[in-house]
Amino acid sequence: MDELILLRHGATEWSRALRHTGRTDIPLTPEGEEQARALTGALKGRTISLVLTSPAERARRTAELAGLTDFRTDTDMWEWDYGGYEGITTAEIRESRPGWYLWRDGVIPGDAAHPGETVEQVGERADRVIARVLPVEGTAALVAHGHFLRVLTARWLGLPPHDGKLFKLDTGTVSVLGFEHGERAVSRWNAPI
Repeated sequence: MDELILLRHGATEWSRALRHTGRTDIPLTPEGEEQARALTGALKGRTISLVLTSPAERARRTAELAGLTDFRTDTDMWEWDYGGYEGITTAEIRESRPGWYLWRDGVIPGDAAHPGETVEQVGERADRVIARVLPVEGTAALVAHGHFLRVLTARWLGLPPHDGKLFKLDTGTVSVLGFEHGERAVSRWNAPI
């Protein structure tokens, strides 16, 4: 593989409200759809050999609006399962857990649809995705979620999953992972269009 393009899906009502959105399938807002359409500029002139998306509607729709219509969904690319914190903001969580920080403190178990997972489990999923895209000839693209893509970037660089905290990632942005002198590197990060 020459490079790996990461697209974070466009804005949703929950992402705008800073609510943890893991497995809840929230659609893009009109603003999110515009962000997704704008991503076509970052892809112009590129030949992409493989496109994988999260199964979430917000990721699949972002891929479509960005012009990446020939994609496969990959269940390993779901967002972090926030368990009992699904749909809740950090400020709300800190009312009962002062100082709580996702990357350090993790999540609590939720219901059957949101059992929760550790950052290490997210890292294991990211490792499987990386293993699938590395053999691709040329360029691959992933369309997914903020925390998942941050963990994937940490794992790309050989860092532990919790070091995803170092990579702030906004909605509707493009990032590129690649190589420098045969070593994995970040070529572009959190770039708005």
